[in-house]
Amino acid sequence: MIRFEQVSVTYEGASAASLQGVDLEIPEGELTLLVGPSGVGKSTLLGAVSGLVPHFTGGTLRGRVTVAGRDTRTHKPRELADVVGTVGQDPLAHFVTDVVEDELAYGMESLGLAPAVMRRRVEETLDLLGLNELRDRPLATLSGGQQQRVAIGSVLTPHPKVLVLDEPTSALDPAAAEEVLAVLQRLVHDLGTTVLMAEHRLERVVQYADRVLLLPSPGAPPVLGTPSDIMAISPVHPPVVSLGRLAGWTPLPLSVRDARRLAAPLRTRLSPAAAEPGRPLSVPARGAVSQGSAPDPAPQTPEGLDFRAAAPHPAPPAFEARGSGGGAPSSGAAPGLLARLLRRTSPGRATTTATAATEPAHVRGLGVRRGPAQILHGIDLTAAPGEIVALMGRNGAGKSTLLATLVGTLAPTTGQVSVGGRAPHRTVPAEMVRRVGLVPQEPRDLLYADTVAAECAAADSDAGAAPGTCRDLVRALLPDVPDAIHPRDLSEGQRLALALALVLTGRPALLLLDEPTRGLDYAAKARLVEILRALAAQGHAIVLATHDVELAAELAHRVVILAGGEIVADGPTAEVVVSSPAYAPQVAKILAPGHWLTVGQVAEALAGTR
Repeated sequence: MIRFEQVSVTYEGASAASLQGVDLEIPEGELTLLVGPSGVGKSTLLGAVSGLVPHFTGGTLRGRVTVAGRDTRTHKPRELADVVGTVGQDPLAHFVTDVVEDELAYGMESLGLAPAVMRRRVEETLDLLGLNELRDRPLATLSGGQQQRVAIGSVLTPHPKVLVLDEPTSALDPAAAEEVLAVLQRLVHDLGTTVLMAEHRLERVVQYADRVLLLPSPGAPPVLGTPSDIMAISPVHPPVVSLGRLAGWTPLPLSVRDARRLAAPLRTRLSPAAAEPGRPLSVPARGAVSQGSAPDPAPQTPEGLDFRAAAPHPAPPAFEARGSGGGAPSSGAAPGLLARLLRRTSPGRATTTATAATEPAHVRGLGVRRGPAQILHGIDLTAAPGEIVALMGRNGAGKSTLLATLVGTLAPTTGQVSVGGRAPHRTVPAEMVRRVGLVPQEPRDLLYADTVAAECAAADSDAGAAPGTCRDLVRALLPDVPDAIHPRDLSEGQRLALALALVLTGRPALLLLDEPTRGLDYAAKARLVEILRALAAQGHAIVLATHDVELAAELAHRVVILAGGEIVADGPTAEVVVSSPAYAPQVAKILAPGHWLTVGQVAEALAGTR
């Protein structure tokens, strides 16, 4: 169905080819998962299938790519629309209408299908993706995950032979992701649709793949094989594979079910570690930067919670190659430099911390309405200095809305919101910049200048910081990024780090992040974990909205779950996620009823028993 013949792609001005020596065939009616670290050319390979490369992106494509017999170099994307459906990382970039139902019908209108056929297919797609209740909603009012489902639906309605998907579940909650993957399975098994999908959250998708296509490094030839064969050699792999490598299981499990069948001996080995007298079983110590570091001497805790006293888990380390699948984290120099920069550039830090210690984030009885819809109701939330809180819940539960009220872009309908002793929606941004900062779902929303240097200069001016403050932070987070590069030319992880540096220039006591791991590979996620731990060690309160259960297990002290605009669970990470089938990480499901969250915890416990 898809054939690559000695394909290479080189973009204008690039010193090396983004793809080189790709020669393979993807058969009809299979789900092929494309994996590899960031920057190896996955999006370029997908674009070559859909015709976006080189017709839209430019550059030089050598060799030949054919889809259902059509050469993508001689057929433009619109001439492939009845054969290939494409969904990228940013669903907003695909929308051409304003309403859900219109968006689902637009592709069929472009192909000239009969109205009766269009109506039937729209109804089928609404049911397949659970979008019926949203059919009349404006696209701008949907959550990020809901928009992603509409984008997928819009390419399903023309019934293409090939689906090309770039991170289709990145913005979805676990349940919604399972629904989308079930739909893709149905399309593959029942209709013979060929699916080529790139995804960083391998824990969600690898067990569904018929084949895995690995791009191991830039310029290296791709490797195509069965999921078990590829996961045995891949530099990126999910926690279930990491645990299998650690335990020496053969064959390597790809799903929780497969791993549980092999896990009984490991549970037995871990039992003495879990029962060892005096051994703390806790989530990461508040403010801990790395494994073994001492917690803050006098941590502030909300509502009397003491995470060290209530600890049911060993402190998990930062993401590591064996513990989280994928590249190892950075050496720790960057977070150390970051900590020094924050101390050096914060002459008033003692005063700021004292203010934050009273109320860095204090929400009581919060309610938010948008038109007739009640988005949030009766929300009570507190974030203490040095505490990392993960907001979780299905798409549309109100997580982003809660962050918007904390940063002041949305006024509460009822209740009170206090950040650093101020009401955010009534305080001018210049005064709030040192109290709260938000890194949105799309970091590019904060990036409007033509170069990294210009972004940094604007951030210094907005925050009233000394010239060079932001650039020093960027250098700590992105040591190899030049001043003259355009932010749009950065990778997803690099854009996130740049946006984070812009926000940190104001040294806010409260840092908010909305889906911070969307589009990040395991190595970039590892660096983000180190950075956030370093910030917590400096006394910053951090609240992040995420669907990434592995990130929450690795990083958060506390998890708050929202449903229907209300808080339904709030407590220490281990207690909340282990008791939830939807939000438990893979290791917790595999080793249940033991309270283990990450492969790093298991590795530490096994080392202790030895």
